[in-house]
Amino acid sequence: MSYFSIPFIVIGLFILISSFFIVKQQTAAIIERFGRFQSIRQSGLQIKIPLVDRIAGKLSLKIQQLDVIVETKTLDDVFVRLKVSVQYKVIREKVYDAFYKLDYPHDQITSYVFDVVRAEVPKMKLDDVFVKKDDIAIAVKSELNDAMIEYGYDIIKTLVTDIDPDAQVKAAMNRINASEREKIAAQYEGDAQRILIVEKAKAEAESKRLQGQGIADQRREIARGLEESVEVLNRVGINSQEASALIVVTQHYDTLQSLGEETNSNLILLPNAPQAGSNMLNEMVASFTASNQIGEAMKEAKKKNEK
Repeated sequence: MSYFSIPFIVIGLFILISSFFIVKQQTAAIIERFGRFQSIRQSGLQIKIPLVDRIAGKLSLKIQQLDVIVETKTLDDVFVRLKVSVQYKVIREKVYDAFYKLDYPHDQITSYVFDVVRAEVPKMKLDDVFVKKDDIAIAVKSELNDAMIEYGYDIIKTLVTDIDPDAQVKAAMNRINASEREKIAAQYEGDAQRILIVEKAKAEAESKRLQGQGIADQRREIARGLEESVEVLNRVGINSQEASALIVVTQHYDTLQSLGEETNSNLILLPNAPQAGSNMLNEMVASFTASNQIGEAMKEAKKKNEK
């Protein structure tokens, strides 16, 4: 083998190797021959004619995403920025159209998104934009599908992923939301206070009722005890008036005794003279006597009137 044949061998090997190429999965390669479209090659090991065929380009068949930010104005004159995410892919059967009919698919998709959003959003108030964002996404998808299918692109899905109103509007909305929440909190607090007041009033009423019942029971027992005491005194020859007076005086001295047992008491019982007990007894006996005399006189007067 001469030294002159080595370059030809190297060139031959280079041409042979360059005739093979690999296309990755989910990718399509466009082959041109002398600048004219020749064929579309799918994934795997492929062969082309060296120096005649060339790879004009490759297109991904995977789903791709394009984020478009559109600024527009709502029906209530609020400027808002919408982020629209468009998911699309090249149709496998229309790789030729996707490669040769459209140079800049991103720019084309962006233009249609701008057109649809700026046609739909100005018809809505700001609150409706948040509520009907799915309607906006559907309108964008419908418009893009009709336009891009001709160029070999399939619009898989469109999403309105962000709605960003003007900063002053957002601050106002936050204040409104805070005020509404404070209003609701105040209503709950008011209801809680009202329930506490009502329950407290019910508890006090029940307490008063039980207290009154206790006092009534206490007085009933006192009256029964006095009645028994009077009966006992009547058995030993003391009439009812004297017995009642004696019981009152006894209770008076019992009260004085109980007050004396309290070392820190500031209560003063009036009258508190030594002769207070006897004076009280005399006054009670006199009042009972006067009462009996008045009763007898009234009976006599009634009998005379009847005659």
